[in-house]
Amino acid sequence: MTQNTPRILIADDNPEIREIIKVLLSGEGFLVTEAKDGAAALDEIKKQEFDLIILDIMMPGMNGYETCQSIRETNNAPILFLSARTTDSDKILGFSSGGDDYLEKPFSYPELIGRAKALIRRYQVYQGKERQTDASNVKQISLRGLEIHLEEGEVFLHGKKIELTGTEYEMLRLLALNRRQIFSAQRLYEAIWDDPWYYGAGSTVMVHIRNLRQKIEKDPKNPAFIKTVWGKGYHFD
Repeated sequence: MTQNTPRILIADDNPEIREIIKVLLSGEGFLVTEAKDGAAALDEIKKQEFDLIILDIMMPGMNGYETCQSIRETNNAPILFLSARTTDSDKILGFSSGGDDYLEKPFSYPELIGRAKALIRRYQVYQGKERQTDASNVKQISLRGLEIHLEEGEVFLHGKKIELTGTEYEMLRLLALNRRQIFSAQRLYEAIWDDPWYYGAGSTVMVHIRNLRQKIEKDPKNPAFIKTVWGKGYHFD
């Protein structure tokens, strides 16, 4: 394996599930580390960097939501929730705590591998590990104190660097490159997550828009950059 082989952390209190996931992802060439609970996951994150973190929700001690919130205090690696809790409220709570994606148990092996690869690819582009060029050849977008450096994958607000997750960056990048073009929730979801639209995906988009506004807007309730067109979608103004 090369030095740039993606590293994945799996946190789940069920050793059989950890082993299944490890075998699946190791077979795809990833380096996989296991953690038996949230506290162990936080310890592993202090030791090394990961390109993807997979979290179960129902773990003893610190649950997946709490673990995700703790991770987000210092780390922007993509987080995939893997859980048997499948209600919309569970998913919204997962995204609100800082998660990027949510996969229901039982899951299909191809779907897990596909989600993992998509999240890692998005994160590597954001971190500059892969080069991504835009058809418009735009290198930087500057507007009212917000600067998006597209080649470096960096965002600044009034000179201060804003730390985004890979998902948040891709959403901002897509909207900013298509200024004033309205994107429906379905179009955003299918473009960013590279998955077919499904019932409940609108909540996924909504929560990520809200998280992004919290980071780049002076007044998230009255946004200056990412605006909602009720009944139609969102656009970058």
